[in-house]
Amino acid sequence: MFPPGHAQPQDPDAPIRATDNDAALARLSAVKKNYLQDAFVKDLVPRAHLQPSRPPLINIGTYVRSHAIDLLVGEWLQMAKASGTKVQIVSLGAGSDTRFWRIETGPAKDELAKYIEIDFTEVTTKKAMAIRKSKQMNSALGDPEKVQVAGGGTGLRSPKYHLIPADLRAPPTDSLGPVLTAGESTEGGPLLSPSLPTLIIFECVLAYMSPEASARLLRWFVDYSSTGPEGGGILGCLVYEMFNLHDAFGRVMVSNLQARYVSIPGAEPFTTLESLSKRLTDEGFSAARALTLREIRRAYIEQSELERISKLEFLDETEELDLVLEHYAISWGLYLQNPGSSSSWGHWGLKQQRL
Repeated sequence: MFPPGHAQPQDPDAPIRATDNDAALARLSAVKKNYLQDAFVKDLVPRAHLQPSRPPLINIGTYVRSHAIDLLVGEWLQMAKASGTKVQIVSLGAGSDTRFWRIETGPAKDELAKYIEIDFTEVTTKKAMAIRKSKQMNSALGDPEKVQVAGGGTGLRSPKYHLIPADLRAPPTDSLGPVLTAGESTEGGPLLSPSLPTLIIFECVLAYMSPEASARLLRWFVDYSSTGPEGGGILGCLVYEMFNLHDAFGRVMVSNLQARYVSIPGAEPFTTLESLSKRLTDEGFSAARALTLREIRRAYIEQSELERISKLEFLDETEELDLVLEHYAISWGLYLQNPGSSSSWGHWGLKQQRL
């Protein structure tokens, strides 16, 4: 059902793509208010200097989400260094994310073998153009002679970073498989190597897909990781999304999204944290865990960080903040082809800071 007097958009995916703009503006606001450090997001937001700040509730929520994901990705890179190997990261539905550039200009750049971003063609086309216009983003891609605009301007290729257009809802054997397993890397092997530890990231992506489509996608990565050399198959999965939408607050969230012609079929079956982690183990992951953003803020962020951000803005809506954070979760799963030879990776995950 659509609101009275409003016609359904001709492009049914346009409202979904618009949610990326919301996320980019929220991140930009959190950066401006010093919740987060990100020198690159302004290059992906048109007229960034004119964008108004978001309310404290949104800034804090953005911080908790971003900080928790940063912790998980950072630990993945640290484990690579400790084990003497490089890793790959695949960000699916990446949108305006700047993580590659933050890693590539940071202390863990040498641990990163490859970073692949995949999204709608309209999104990757816009991002490719913004990257090429940004001096600082472009310089982080490496040797200019090895950076190529791909697919008629819909993607980019560089020694480490690859921007690829694809519809994640399509069967991965038809869409992602031919691209990721083709010999497009600078070393001549497949673009995504099954022999390197790989982290796949979904930030508010699976909710917009049917459960069947997301299950196929997760299973494809597990199956591909299992084709590596004995003991080499190591796959991590990190998912951020809304859940538990059957209570009164959740129904309001769904209604607000429907008013913008956004449907979230992928969130419907997941009403508990256990259901989020079970989704990963059902598709072949060896172990999985999930936490609400409320719990992460309460016990998994360093006390010094909580004290720092508490001084940035006054928040008089703590109950509402808790209610919002209770309806978003981060789940992570790990697949180990040979647990015995890669046991150190089994410790990957958020670490509790306080009781």
